[in-house]
Amino acid sequence: MAAVALAQTASQKPSTDVRRVGMRLACQCGCKDSVSTCSMLECGFSKPAKERIARMQAVGMTDDQIVQGFIRDYGAGIYLAPPSAFGWIVPYASVGVGLVFIWLFLKKYRKPKPLPEIGPIDPDDPALDKYKDQIDRDLANME
Repeated sequence: MAAVALAQTASQKPSTDVRRVGMRLACQCGCKDSVSTCSMLECGFSKPAKERIARMQAVGMTDDQIVQGFIRDYGAGIYLAPPSAFGWIVPYASVGVGLVFIWLFLKKYRKPKPLPEIGPIDPDDPALDKYKDQIDRDLANME
């Protein structure tokens, strides 16, 4: 059993170098993954591509030379560029813009309703005298 485990090819258990280069190449089997992350069992493209990458690395080719060889053979569509700073900023910036729009919407439509104008209050109003007397009697009863 141990001999079978050790006899795995480069495509079955790729080294970190093969995976590093494979992440820069799109799998051509129809999935949207890279050569390193293709999840199709017995993929007709990623398995031979991993073996080819391992052979090219064994010869001493650099990562860029390997990628250029694949681009030459399969076209520019095989190259997967690493995400740029723009790709990292856009999701966070869109969340920030959305929060600003929500805040502005709430600020505009969630204003408290103004109290109706009742006019000036006259402290010597005769209608208030009966309430003042009632207040005085209630305060006297509390003591």
